[in-house]
Amino acid sequence: MKKLLFALVILTMVLAPVMAGGTNEAASGDDYKLELKMSHVFAPNEQLTKSLQMVIDKIAERTDGAIEIQHYPQGQLATYKDGVEQVARGAQFISVEDPSYLGDYVPDFNALVGPMLYKSFDEYEYMIQTELVKGMLEELEEEHRIKVLALDYIFGFRNMKTNKVITTPADLKGMKIRVPGSQLFIDTLTAMGATATPLAFGETLSAVQQGVVDGLEGTMDAYGSNGSAEVAKNMALTRHFLGTCGVYINADLFESIPAEYQAIIQEEFTAGAKHMIGEITNNYDKTQKMLEEKGNKFNEVDYEAFAATVGPVYENMKGVTPGILAKLQSELANMPK
Repeated sequence: MKKLLFALVILTMVLAPVMAGGTNEAASGDDYKLELKMSHVFAPNEQLTKSLQMVIDKIAERTDGAIEIQHYPQGQLATYKDGVEQVARGAQFISVEDPSYLGDYVPDFNALVGPMLYKSFDEYEYMIQTELVKGMLEELEEEHRIKVLALDYIFGFRNMKTNKVITTPADLKGMKIRVPGSQLFIDTLTAMGATATPLAFGETLSAVQQGVVDGLEGTMDAYGSNGSAEVAKNMALTRHFLGTCGVYINADLFESIPAEYQAIIQEEFTAGAKHMIGEITNNYDKTQKMLEEKGNKFNEVDYEAFAATVGPVYENMKGVTPGILAKLQSELANMPK
């Protein structure tokens, strides 16, 4: 009897890899199907929404429908902090958010997209390829199981949108400016002299019209697409943040996807970011001209005066690596000219 049991144990050990291999093969075959939900706050006619829809369509085409991503723009599902939490918890969900929301897991991400740090898209594109940022991504994935498919869905520099001409930080004193619910945004606008007021975007336009807030901040693309140009007629070109979103998925979920589909997903999200940057760059002047023809105005600001206000934002970031701002600035200084 013991010999028989021993033989059965050995047979099970021999067959186990074969059985596992058969399961993996089936998972990557014609029967494999995965449905994911993707959420963000951008309006349907903003470039980020358009570029992501292009990515979704190409993934569906290249996987013959095996990977289906259901797209929910304009805050229809969880967004901001709640969206990233869905990813961390393992939901079949893709979150598209500002990298500052990753700062809840790896605090250095707050500094990566901190205020007044970048003066061009190229500087940020260079930064996210450095070993410094690669280490942050590895920590995020290994410790918190959040995989970053892209960090560079860049939608432009963020500016002040009000009905008052803003040229210096003093002009913001006493003004309530709507911000998304990111602590980094709240701290930055507060440091610049405004009263930072977190609001869901769905409430923002009516809040400006009713005087609940005095304005908002955002990019040229958003100004021309989401209705804010109708309620706030002046844009002060503060360029206080580089507007960018990352694309996040649960690492365990991603690793469960057949390898050939993983490759397609990664390739298409990478290509989508490049497409979006090109569209934003090419359409900037055209969008500004269109808005000027509709009566909107634009003005330059005392950039150095605004930059001088944000030092405390970096100093008060909780949990960041000591000297992280100096490290980021050093990386930029080493960028090939």
